[in-house]
Amino acid sequence: MEFESYRAELLAYCYRMLGSFHEAEDLVQETMLRAWKARDRYEPGRASVRTWLYRIATNVCLTALDGGRRRPLPSGLGAPSHDPEAPLTPAPDIPWLQPFPDARFDVEARADMRLALVAAMQTLPARQRAVLLLREVLQFSAAEVAAQLGTTVPAVNSTLQRARATLAEVGDLGEVAEPGDPQVRAAVERYVRAFEAADVPALVRLLTDDAILEMPPVPLWYRGSRDYGRFMDRVFQMRGPGWTMTRLSANQQPALAAYAPQPGGGHRLHTLQVLTITGGLVAHNVVFADPGSFAAFDLPTEISPDEFRRRR
Repeated sequence: MEFESYRAELLAYCYRMLGSFHEAEDLVQETMLRAWKARDRYEPGRASVRTWLYRIATNVCLTALDGGRRRPLPSGLGAPSHDPEAPLTPAPDIPWLQPFPDARFDVEARADMRLALVAAMQTLPARQRAVLLLREVLQFSAAEVAAQLGTTVPAVNSTLQRARATLAEVGDLGEVAEPGDPQVRAAVERYVRAFEAADVPALVRLLTDDAILEMPPVPLWYRGSRDYGRFMDRVFQMRGPGWTMTRLSANQQPALAAYAPQPGGGHRLHTLQVLTITGGLVAHNVVFADPGSFAAFDLPTEISPDEFRRRR
């Protein structure tokens, strides 16, 4: 029985359930191990291999979520700050939402991965999260989901209604344009040029009026182009100009790896920024500063002076 062809889509599913790329990798491995051990008990007449694997993966995820902890972004924990000099103190006790590295997986396996949606789903109880994903993202029937969860079709339909109602209260999650969209690419290029030049007025002109900037694992965030710009003034005062950026894609959104200049020459990986572009402007920037988030993207930690010169 062949399981490996389902690994990528199971990883995307477990990521959306857990909000952690690294935990999702572990849970997919656990799913595969359980499936291999139970392969002699699989009954083709009752479910396809894919449906059967999702049943195992769902049980694995629900067990992992039994403690009830969710992975938020800073904007899900409290009001925005208006102080550009607020302490940048990480909160390592909070299990922060992590980004998903698009380049490692095919497009179909990572449908509906945008950060805002994954963050919103973290507000749902675990079983509601599973039903929403299995029914609306993965398009399993209510009967298939009932079998996967060991419940009834009416219970699945009721759970789905509650999940939809909760997400509706979160607000308009909107649509995210693909990184390859020409307008998105142009906006990202303008943002890169302004950031690398440490040109804060130019950066601010590229923001929507109510743009959001947040920086897990620091539980601090800003709303509005004015406060975004004031904070960036602080960043460039602290780190200086001369940054360089690498273009990426995460959660089906444009992303940038930002490398800060070092006193002795060269550059060091500083943050991974996942952008939401709306109407050619940056509406949201989630700036991941946790090295644990970098690992999944296979990014070099350092850029040598020679490499930096080749980039110019």
